[in-house]
Amino acid sequence: MSDDLHPFLARLQQATNDHDLDLVVGCFTTDYRNETPAHPTRDFRGNDQVRTNWRQIFGFVPDIRARVLRHAGSRADAGAELWSEWEMSGTRLDGSPHLMRGVIVFGLQDDRASWARFYLEPVDESTTTIDEAVRLQ
Repeated sequence: MSDDLHPFLARLQQATNDHDLDLVVGCFTTDYRNETPAHPTRDFRGNDQVRTNWRQIFGFVPDIRARVLRHAGSRADAGAELWSEWEMSGTRLDGSPHLMRGVIVFGLQDDRASWARFYLEPVDESTTTIDEAVRLQ
């Protein structure tokens, strides 16, 4: 854990890596709002759903590890937006690799997330080139 990591991000990263469900849920306000712009039907409200999601993640990827790769914000930004780039890796119960990367933008209230815009996605390990990908869109 980096010394310059925002305290909220450090706490969430540590709680995730410790697989401490209560500490993970404690990083979010009761009325937390999660928006997933690329998958709008996955939006939700409330830290009860955070608990449900992380209980499943810890169950399906028992060795999950989270790393904050980069972030923008300072310790003085307690009520501001906090931008963070994450990598989450591990092994699923069936032995397949689990690897997700992306950005999460958090809104903080009293050093807990009150909202987030979630852009974390599974890493695509295919051999598709950029030219092929553009043609497919």
